Parts: sequence; structure tokens; C-alpha cells
Amino acid sequence: MFDTLSDRLAATFKGLRGKGRLTDADIDATAREIRIALLEADVNLAVVKEFVANLKDRCRSEEVSGALNPTQQIIKIVNEELVNILGGEDRTIRYAKTPPTVIMLAGLQGAGKTTLAGKLAMWLKSEGHSPLLVAADLQRPNAVNQLQIVGQRAGAHVFAPEPGNGIGDPIAVARASILEAQRKLYDVVIVDTAGRLGIDETLMQQAADIKAAVTPDETLFVVDAMIGQDAVNTALAFEEGVGFDGVVLTKLDGDARGGAALSIARVIGKPIMFASNGEGLKDFDVFHPDRMASRILDMGDMLTLIEQAEKHFDQEQSRKAAEKLMSGKGNEFGLGDFLSQMQQLRKMGPMSKIFGMLPGMGQMKDQIANIDEKEIDRIEAIIYSMTPAERDDVAILNGSRRARIAKGAGVEVSDVNNLVNRFVEARKMMQSMAGMMGGKGGGMPGMPGMGGPRKQAKSQAKKGKKGQKVSGNPAKRAAQGKPTAGEIVDAGAAFGVGAGAQPSEADMAAAMENFQLPPEMQRMFNQKNQGPR
Repeated sequence: MFDTLSDRLAATFKGLRGKGRLTDADIDATAREIRIALLEADVNLAVVKEFVANLKDRCRSEEVSGALNPTQQIIKIVNEELVNILGGEDRTIRYAKTPPTVIMLAGLQGAGKTTLAGKLAMWLKSEGHSPLLVAADLQRPNAVNQLQIVGQRAGAHVFAPEPGNGIGDPIAVARASILEAQRKLYDVVIVDTAGRLGIDETLMQQAADIKAAVTPDETLFVVDAMIGQDAVNTALAFEEGVGFDGVVLTKLDGDARGGAALSIARVIGKPIMFASNGEGLKDFDVFHPDRMASRILDMGDMLTLIEQAEKHFDQEQSRKAAEKLMSGKGNEFGLGDFLSQMQQLRKMGPMSKIFGMLPGMGQMKDQIANIDEKEIDRIEAIIYSMTPAERDDVAILNGSRRARIAKGAGVEVSDVNNLVNRFVEARKMMQSMAGMMGGKGGGMPGMPGMGGPRKQAKSQAKKGKKGQKVSGNPAKRAAQGKPTAGEIVDAGAAFGVGAGAQPSEADMAAAMENFQLPPEMQRMFNQKNQGPR
């Protein structure tokens, strides 16, 4: 949704790179580009004016003029201002001291309230609550039936005493649901009301009457993030006619410009509490302003990625797989381990969604969008066609075995060969990287100053200042300021700049020129640069 805005901001910041000092003209040009980017994203004009004014004031302050890297400081300011207009802090449900907690959903027709009711119920269940869904939308055809289906998928009970389709009193249903929850010990009640238009006085009054009947602890306004500025206008109408405590954004996975998400919290003064970014019932989570700002600036969303991994990964299984991979025995990590890790990764969602949370992936969004999930299905089919022994040790896969596997998976033998070859190369590379991080010597081969403390000390001890020979006498060597072979050299000394000093840009550049990749990794990059054969 924020691709266009992210691209414009990235281009603006790129033009500032390499400048050690920013002039007033640079600041004005940057503010103008950001203003255009926000307006193109359909952000409310008043919000844009406030954003740009704050940006200019802070850019001309000491925090930028005195910074070593003013460009990074401006990115930091933009990030903080984005967090501010998105609401500043997280806000979740305020639960009643005496159950049940009543949550009322209101919003336009087609905003996705009924589906969102099921998503909210599933999220509440994951948090340890027992929700009850209430079918108080008796106007829309089959709305009651839809909520029952959604509730069944979410594993939540649905209170629907009336058939709907224009029959029944929604106020009486909402009032009766509280008694039902108290009788059956549900601690959260989610009231799904009829979708309405801001100008529909009758339905707006009905929503106000339902709110008066059940006195909800939270009234959530559900808004389609794809409708742009109309979302702000509708929110204002609902705030005046019914009143609400927080906003829930739906369809954040759409391709609209996303101005509603960047405007509604600031204009209405109500926090965005939840966001829905997919059609599945699990595509729903608490809205984090700081993480959303980070995504817009292409800094990724590692916290959400880690949270998703903690939910779906088996830690013990992952630990055993990592031990096999880092054991250094070559073939302990097999295709069976790879399959189990891949399946746990897929539980987190589509690969495009996972990669999109990584920093810097905005530059590769076209490649990410073209990820073929069916290719992963084919990989699973090939591995499932192998015997357990073949998965554990791919070295036993001769020609006849590979032909049998290909036939069983419905693929060509070349597909099996490609999978095995890629797996073996990837395993070698990962084991090489594991060796760099935790192998003998404790350092990275080919990286200046990273060959381990003793090796560093020896190499430094052999060097004399301006070609001066290092004395073998410890006293003379101390006078020369040279470390002994057993001394540990600090980070600055690794680049030849002396203990306690920081390496200069020239030292760093020289170090990077001498940097060498491990052979397996270098071979992989060479193959990538050659392109498809």
C-alpha cells in the first residue's frame, strides 16, 4: 500500500547522501519533495502542512546542524514525525474490571466488519480470552449466516437469536447478548452492527441506540484503508453521530495509496488499534505506529517478524537443526530438516509477506512480488517422494533413485538434480558461515583484523612503525609501543591505527579492498552474476 510513498522518500534521501552539511536550500528542497510524496499518497492536507512545518523546524535545529551525518539525522526526524501522525503509541483493548468486556463494531457497508469480527475473536482467543460474537446486523441479506460461518472458522460461539434479512430488533439482540455472556461465562462480547452510510440518519440512530443499550467498553470504527480521504470524512461523521474509541484499518494489503492510515489518527484524535492485512483470519494484529513508520521508510519490521517466528517455530526442533548444521560433520543436516524448517516458515504467511518485513527489501519489491509459492509446493513434493534415508543423506541418490523420486513427485529428473545441488551448495555455504562465526580461531577468514586475537597480535607484533624492526627484547619492544604476541589488540589496532583509536575512512576503504569471501560464497555470487544458462 505504501510502495509509492516509500519510493519517493527513498529517492529524496538518496539525493542527500554524501553531504557533510545541509544548507537551507537543501532543507527546503527535501521538505518540498516529502510534501509532494505525502500529498500523492492522499494524506490529509492539514496533516501534511503540520508534518512539513515540524520537519523544517527540526532540520534547522542543533540536532541536524551539529550531527556527524545530517542525512541520517533527517531520516530519524522523518521517522519520528511519521510515528507521531500515526498515533505515537500502541493502544490495545481496555478490558472491563467485571466481565464481560463489550466491544462494538461500527463502520461503512463493505468495510469488512463481519470478517473482522471473526479475526478479532481469533486474536482474543490467542490472548487467552473467551469471546462471544453477536449477530446484531439484521439489515444486510445473509449477514447473520456469514457471521456464523466466520465464527465457526474462528472457533468462536455466535449468538444469533434472530434470522436477520430485515427481521428482528438489533437493539434487543445486543441487550440479550450481555445476559447470554454472563450466563455462559464469556469474558468478551463482540457486537457486529449493520453497515451504514454517514448520511443515513436512521441507521446512525440505530447504532447510537445499540451503544446506549450495551454501554460498550470499546467502540471500534472499522474503516477500509483503500478509500483515501473519504475515510477521514466518514470517521468524522461517525464520531459526531455515534462516537468511537479507536480505529481498525482493513485491507492494508491493497494497492491503494494509503492516505487514510496516515491521516485518520491525527485528524480524528483517536488511535489506530488494530490492522488487517489479508483475507485470512490470522491476518490481523495490533497496530504499531513505530513499526508502520519503519516499513514506510524501508527499514523493515523485524520485531513483527520475530514475534511471528516465536508463534510458529518449534524452538526445540529449530535448535536441533541448527546444531546439525553447525556440527561441521557435513551431512547431518538433511533434506528432512530443511523441509521441517521450511514448513514452519510457511506458517508465518506467504514468502512475499515475510521478505517484505526485512530491511531494504523495497528495492526488490518486484522480485518479491513475483515469488512463486507453487515452486515451494514442488520442492515439498520432491522431498516427500524420498525415503527417510534419502532425505538424511543425499549422497546416496544415484540415477535410479532420482528417476523414481521425479516420477513420484510428478516432475522432471532435472528438477530433482537442481534441488539436490542447490541444497548441497547452500549447506556448504551455511556451514562455512557457521565456521566463520564460531569455528576455530573465532574470526572471519579474509577479513583484515578478524583472524582471532592471537593471530592479530602476532601480525601486529611483526610490524614496525615506518619499517622499523621489532626488537626481541621485551623492554625494548615496550619502548617501541609494540604489543607482545600474547596481548590482545583492540578494534582500532586491527586496522593499524593504534590502540584506542578509531579507523579512518581511508583505513576502512583499504580493509574492504582486501576483503575476500569464502570460496563457497564467492562461487555462488559468480554463478548469480553469470545469469541463467
